[in-house]
Amino acid sequence: MSTIRVTGLRVRHRRTVALDGVDLTLGRGVHGLLGPNGAGKTSLIRVLATVAQPAEGRVEILGEDVGEAGRRGTVRRRLGYLPQEFGHYPGFTVREFVAYVAWLKELPAADTPAAVERAVERVGLGDRADARLRTLSGGMVRRVGIAQAIVNDPDVLLLDEPTAGLDPEQRVEFRALLRGLGASATVIVSTHLVEDVAAACTEVTLLDAGRVAYRGTPDALSALGEDSDDEGVGDNPIERGYTAALRAHRASGTPLEGAAR
Repeated sequence: MSTIRVTGLRVRHRRTVALDGVDLTLGRGVHGLLGPNGAGKTSLIRVLATVAQPAEGRVEILGEDVGEAGRRGTVRRRLGYLPQEFGHYPGFTVREFVAYVAWLKELPAADTPAAVERAVERVGLGDRADARLRTLSGGMVRRVGIAQAIVNDPDVLLLDEPTAGLDPEQRVEFRALLRGLGASATVIVSTHLVEDVAAACTEVTLLDAGRVAYRGTPDALSALGEDSDDEGVGDNPIERGYTAALRAHRASGTPLEGAAR
């Protein structure tokens, strides 16, 4: 059952076309969003988060057309969003900041304390809940960003480069968290780290120059890499598959046959 449906999506930044006729249907699970710099990943995340408006196309989230201004508030209460650069108040404690975001998302006051504690614990910051954000490392601040995104137990969770600044152990823990969240929500993770997609995602969308270049599973993308005879590109099959999918798209101008949906 789809929770996100994107049809004919075009996004422009002045004279640059960031997304060019993107069609996507996404349901429950963890979806990896890959692509080179400038492929349109952040533009797509921002449109889905309802913080940017497309030039053309239709976006439905949880059955609501977010092109209608009156529908956006309903959707936002059921969204979680971590932008690539997220703003925060350095003087707030971890608990205060996550509670503030819970208030912005209109969580019932009676439910907020427990929701905040749960979110902070899930990102491994229970022992730093009373620490002020200005005293935290960059990786810890990033985990606070993840906590604020999940405090409302969102039905749709949008994460733009969420593992930036996390150490290897924290990334492993984060992947496990993603898999748990994907059991009941639609999670979209935009990342440059192909290995995170391989470890945590059920499906992959590869963007290239604003268009969908590949849709499929991480295993299918890895299979492209196993079939590739270019051993000098990528350290493992999924990285070689990523490169092979980009090359195929650039050669044909269409997604790989059988991979698009």
